[in-house]
Amino acid sequence: MTEPSAPARTILLVDDEANITSALKRTLRRDGYNILTANGGAEGLELLTQHEVGVIVSDQRMPQMTGVDFLRKVKVLYPKTFRIVLSGYTELESVTSAINEGAIYKFLTKPWDDDQLRNNIREAFQRYEMEQENLRLAQELKEVNEKLRLLNQGLEKQVADKTHEIIQNIHLLQISQEILEHLPVPVLGLDDEHMIAVSNKRADALFQRYAGECLMGLLANDCLPESFLQCLQHYELTGDISKNGNLLKLPCCTDMQVWITPMGEASRSKGTIVVFLPDKVD
Repeated sequence: MTEPSAPARTILLVDDEANITSALKRTLRRDGYNILTANGGAEGLELLTQHEVGVIVSDQRMPQMTGVDFLRKVKVLYPKTFRIVLSGYTELESVTSAINEGAIYKFLTKPWDDDQLRNNIREAFQRYEMEQENLRLAQELKEVNEKLRLLNQGLEKQVADKTHEIIQNIHLLQISQEILEHLPVPVLGLDDEHMIAVSNKRADALFQRYAGECLMGLLANDCLPESFLQCLQHYELTGDISKNGNLLKLPCCTDMQVWITPMGEASRSKGTIVVFLPDKVD
């Protein structure tokens, strides 16, 4: 893939004497510039509306509009251009103020030295292109920053939405936990390794080994009746536990039945829900 070629360097030469502009063109042609010429300030301003010019070289002593007046107007309309005035030593005083106010980048005297003229113009183009590149990079940086701002804005919204969802889930979990604690029957939730992941107060009171013990985090083998564990193992091995659960008599508690159902139908949870019910429940 070839690199894009650099844009052509366009220079505008302004002088009311045709032989001067011709001499300047002959001097500068070897440097490969796109050269525009104008016979006065008015024509130069017209050309600037049609072309992107980097460097302007203007004679000072011209009828109707002096070079300084012309370049002052150019500075207002096209401030990024580099403006050079050609004049005699006797006219230096008339261009000093324009130099001080920045309307003129360089002051070159007539007759000019070809090498000096070419070097000054080459340097002016280098400065012009550096400023253009800085502007381009600044614009790219602005666009990147805007994209980052929009991305951060989107991420902030996602975080806010996720936070809101988490808060809602926490509220639902708190409500579910409160409902579970107030159920009039013991309820256990066992994970797929038979560790007790959920236990309400009635289950703790029924199976705790000492006062105040919480069953959560304990293994079912360590705290639940052997007859229940055997029934649970039987249903897991035979696959008899249906989605609607199984109600079975628990030998260890003659006045209770146990309802067993697998988890995972409405969530990613794996394990078993166990509810202990009074014997009279059908």
